[in-house]
Amino acid sequence: MSREIKTPGPDHPITVEKHPARVVVRVGDQVVADTTAALALREADYPVVPYIPLADVDQALLKDSDTTTYCPFKGDASYYSLVTGAGEVTDAIWTYREPYPAVADIAGHVAFYANKVTIGEE
Repeated sequence: MSREIKTPGPDHPITVEKHPARVVVRVGDQVVADTTAALALREADYPVVPYIPLADVDQALLKDSDTTTYCPFKGDASYYSLVTGAGEVTDAIWTYREPYPAVADIAGHVAFYANKVTIGEE
């Protein structure tokens, strides 16, 4: 199956830059990620998404998921669930392991669904 690959441009801009603040992600009271090295991905009219280095996520809480999705601007996304003392949060995290060149900086980073975790800036 051939997939359409789109390049960001004036009709659908995407920028990736250093996130200006410390980002802390929690499930309940448990910290699952804490970083000062996040990237801020701005895409079209969507809210800014912090992409956190995978190394700054508590690896003991990650569970690989079989879920995958596709973005014609970024590539194939893989997912992780979070397993905490409070239970499992299914598909709370996505990552582009081999992102397209226009967003290559997000390789090695993950993003969290804001409706599944608490994302704070400090």
